[in-house]
Amino acid sequence: MIRLTRRAMVAAGAAGLAAPWAARAAEPDFRLKFGNIVSGDHPLNLAMGRVRDRVARETGGRVVIELFPKNQLGSDADMLSQLRSGALEMFAQTGVLMSTLVPVASISGVGFAFPSYDKVWQALDGPLGKHVRGAFEKAGLVCMENSYNHGFRQTTSSTRPIRTPEDFSGFKIRVPPSPLWTSMFKAFGASPVSIPWGETYSAMQTRIADGLEQPLIGLLVDKMYEVQKYCSLTNHMWDGFWVLANRKSWDRMPPDLRAIVERNINQEALAQRREVEHLNATLQSDLQSRGLQFFTVNNADFRQRLVTSGFYLEWQKRYGEEAWALLEATTGKLG
Repeated sequence: MIRLTRRAMVAAGAAGLAAPWAARAAEPDFRLKFGNIVSGDHPLNLAMGRVRDRVARETGGRVVIELFPKNQLGSDADMLSQLRSGALEMFAQTGVLMSTLVPVASISGVGFAFPSYDKVWQALDGPLGKHVRGAFEKAGLVCMENSYNHGFRQTTSSTRPIRTPEDFSGFKIRVPPSPLWTSMFKAFGASPVSIPWGETYSAMQTRIADGLEQPLIGLLVDKMYEVQKYCSLTNHMWDGFWVLANRKSWDRMPPDLRAIVERNINQEALAQRREVEHLNATLQSDLQSRGLQFFTVNNADFRQRLVTSGFYLEWQKRYGEEAWALLEATTGKLG
């Protein structure tokens, strides 16, 4: 299992982003810009740095992947627009945020659905993932087979710890621009505020919201512990990234080069999943040393609130019977 300290992650991220494969002096035949919203030292970008290096080596420099982390190419909405137009060749985004274009993509983020990582991968590497990838294809995008891990999300606050569902009453919580997230926290009686991730740190500083929710790795690499006091281990939803490509840009590459890119992205996803799972399981002590106080909760109480509020029934109708049945085939009966 890979062990990464904060210092090692930063060093690896800086090296990975700043030192492209340089053995071939000639201009590459295909240059693929890869954009995303997370920091350069996030395991997603460290993994894609390894993909970049192997692709350059295996193609003899004919294909070069250029990494643009942390909103360097604009907001997530900006990059999605660029991806669809062909101005951006590749993009990594969570299924929940991609639901503005492909509604069923957010089904992997249904609140309190997955009890473990094993169940997540069983669903996304199985029939449910195939269903979601098919929806991306219908929207004109190429979706890589294996998704990347961001982890189970936790709830943080600058005002009071969240210990029970009732503690959410009136709580202003930052959520990504997503109907699923907004719906879930409203079911708890919270007041969700949609804020892009790149603006979240300043929003916490200025108290536009009382708290946020994010995997531990996200709290660390973007230093949210500086603007939050309490972290409740709610594990309320799993989050991860699909790697997407513009269809025309993808089809311009010969099949043999596409196969090299696709194989390396999918293989690296499996290693990155284990890396993030390990990090999210071991970062609590690091974040505690930086001032974040942790609280355990009874997750069953939160899930029951979603049942009684009608949350699951609402989203079953939105996703449709086929997609919901594929979800429950792994999670068991919801609602």
